[in-house]
Amino acid sequence: MRLQVLKLFVLALFITTIGNAQSYIKYDISFDNAVQHEAEIKVSFTKVKKGKFSFRMSRSSPGRYAIHEFAKNVYNVKATDSKGKEIKLTRPNPYQWDVASHDGTVNVSYTLFANRGDGTYAQVDETHAHLNIPATFMFAPSMAETPIQVTFNPRKDWKIATQLKKMFDNTYYAPDLQYFMDSPTELSNHYVRSFDVESNGETYKINLALHDNGTAAEADQYFESVKKVVLQQKAVFGELPKFDYGEYTFLACYVPNASGDGMEHRNSTILTSTRSLASGGMTRNIGTVSHEFFHAWNVERIRPKSLEPFSFEKANMSGELWFAEGFTSYYTNLILTRAGLMTNERYINSLNGTFNYVWNSPGRSFFNPIEMSYQAPFVDAATSVDPVNRGNTFISYYSYGSALGLALDLALRNEKGNLTLDGYMQAVWKSYGKYEKPYTIDNLHQALNKYAGKLFGDYFFNHFIYKSAMPNYEPLFKRVGVVLKQDSQKVFFGVSTNNGVVRNNAQIGSPAYKAGLNSGDKIVAIDNHVVGSRNTVNTILSKYKIGDQITIQFSRYNQLRTTKATLIKDPRYTIMSFEKAELEVTPEILQNRKEWLGEK
Repeated sequence: MRLQVLKLFVLALFITTIGNAQSYIKYDISFDNAVQHEAEIKVSFTKVKKGKFSFRMSRSSPGRYAIHEFAKNVYNVKATDSKGKEIKLTRPNPYQWDVASHDGTVNVSYTLFANRGDGTYAQVDETHAHLNIPATFMFAPSMAETPIQVTFNPRKDWKIATQLKKMFDNTYYAPDLQYFMDSPTELSNHYVRSFDVESNGETYKINLALHDNGTAAEADQYFESVKKVVLQQKAVFGELPKFDYGEYTFLACYVPNASGDGMEHRNSTILTSTRSLASGGMTRNIGTVSHEFFHAWNVERIRPKSLEPFSFEKANMSGELWFAEGFTSYYTNLILTRAGLMTNERYINSLNGTFNYVWNSPGRSFFNPIEMSYQAPFVDAATSVDPVNRGNTFISYYSYGSALGLALDLALRNEKGNLTLDGYMQAVWKSYGKYEKPYTIDNLHQALNKYAGKLFGDYFFNHFIYKSAMPNYEPLFKRVGVVLKQDSQKVFFGVSTNNGVVRNNAQIGSPAYKAGLNSGDKIVAIDNHVVGSRNTVNTILSKYKIGDQITIQFSRYNQLRTTKATLIKDPRYTIMSFEKAELEVTPEILQNRKEWLGEK
């Protein structure tokens, strides 16, 4: 969410005059019935222009691209004027309320039910109030530029953690609607840890607000890992962003009643997990820290033009998510490795899943990375009840972009002049992110041309971004001592099964697809081998060779049917280090790998 530079310079003036010459919006939220997941919310719109006045709940949330109908959790809505007289409300659509006439003030009160603690929704219970702002507070589109005050009324022992600017007591400030909506808030009995980081002559405070049922010592240990991630990401770009008000806050909520998620914001991020630090979160939760903090540069400030301004009234579509989310995903584990939180061997092994998912998906025949990004409103925590064929038609832009980021990084390292993906990211940062100039795909293309040369940049974008070709990874991997190979003997069928029941749509072009198998079919026998809990489909198929024809008996709609299939070579790749493959590792390879994976 963008702030005009002028607004930051005149913050003090806004705060001191907010109750005087300017109109303003005041929110108040309390949690007396937290045990039933309810919050009571009041909002006062003052100095409202004459005529019809509309207020509403958001349908989308910063960092999410799908529709989320937050109005469904709002009830007991009432409105009064400045004298306390009730105002009649009408409902033109499911998410909006209208006032036909008023005296310049519209006071609204309502009850919010909130019971999902993640980066999109809100959760209120006796342990915390985990508030994503669009899921919590009504707003008036006509007053989007009006400054905001919000007063939180915490329960006993709760503290407040947020990127909002504190004014006094439990009252906080946002300069406009965009900043307010982008400012999640955690109220709980959480730990707070902070450290200072210097950048360009300024000191920024990095905070961890940790809601975890563990000990202070565990919080200290975890914060040491967070600090390492922060410093290694700063090294990628050469500097920190200019965090508004001089602070950045990790809002980490690792409790059993939360839902696993991560969501970036301008000066903070939401981190949620059911895993406490003591139950595996110490190592397994840190990946979300790495991913979301990288977004402080890439997507919050290196910002796609297609997401400006972010709309709270409709889905938000962007063709740049392969870069904004995908390249960020590439850096997620890379940063952990550079920070010493993941071994080189573990990192190299972790490439297998994403690599095979991307390059063996038939989805590449339907959409390139830009078009995959367009699918976000349908897949980004979106909900629907009808079956879809996304296993055949869609590749996550997180994974697709990550695989391309890996290829680009290794390819740049093969070029003359000590080029790296870090260097390209710095170039994009300096041209667009640092001064918050939204970019287009063509801007990214031209930036790569400028950084690595027109021949290199054109080739990368023309083959892998505008089209769906697969880079030649084998020589790129070889330079850093990594093997890429395929098993020449293993057979491939094309569906996954559980006790014989087909669990997914058959992969296009696979033997199962050509045999006409569908999700829900139950495979009874393969040739003369009866399928059972011990004699599984995979167990049976492991005894066959490439090119063998098999006869399959299966049940569909309670009718027994027969089909045939010819088994093919397994297309999946194996990625491993030279050491694991027992190949010679030269000093040059070790140096190349150190430059790639080593601490900066």
